[in-house]
Amino acid sequence: MLYMKYLNRQVVFSYLPIARTKLKLRKMKVILLIILTTFCLTIYGQDKYNYVIFNKFTEVEGTEYVIARIENRGKMEGLKNTYLLFIDTKNGLTNQVDFPNEGYIQEVEQVKIDKLGINCLLVSARIVDLDGKKGIDWNDPTQIIVLSTDGKQKTQLTDSKLFASTWAVNKTTGTITITGHYDTNNNGKHDKTDKNEIGVYDLKSLKLIRKI
Repeated sequence: MLYMKYLNRQVVFSYLPIARTKLKLRKMKVILLIILTTFCLTIYGQDKYNYVIFNKFTEVEGTEYVIARIENRGKMEGLKNTYLLFIDTKNGLTNQVDFPNEGYIQEVEQVKIDKLGINCLLVSARIVDLDGKKGIDWNDPTQIIVLSTDGKQKTQLTDSKLFASTWAVNKTTGTITITGHYDTNNNGKHDKTDKNEIGVYDLKSLKLIRKI
């Protein structure tokens, strides 16, 4: 009996270092988990207020390019800036077309008229803070901008004071007709005193043909 008790004590004592080691490992795991969690939360805290939104990529017909609209947003400030990214699918090179901070791109439409040698992109966007008070918002005018298919050339067709409302492309003449209201009283907003205006533009030369 005494011998058995002695053996049992030896077994117990022999297991003590193992138990202590396991306890240390558990403590280390807990500490490591706390450190990793804190690190992740720190990164999240730095990044959670800023994020990037990609819309789907769109092929630019007749070229090797695809384009995407990219928006940088902050959780507190909302939309920070937006731009169009042109990607050459042949070599992976990119070209970025920037718009003003707080500017908003509404639509991007390709106009391709082979017989007239016209292939361009029409962009409708709010890019002008007309009243100069609160930044670009929904009360500012919509502009019509023409981009080359590689994004390297950018031309604003409409006057900054024109609130463009509707437009249509004629593929026989290669023109775009744009209607809207011009801020004739220079108060930085669209109201009843503003003059209605129709403009016809040549999409080849990107020049105004006539105002109606």
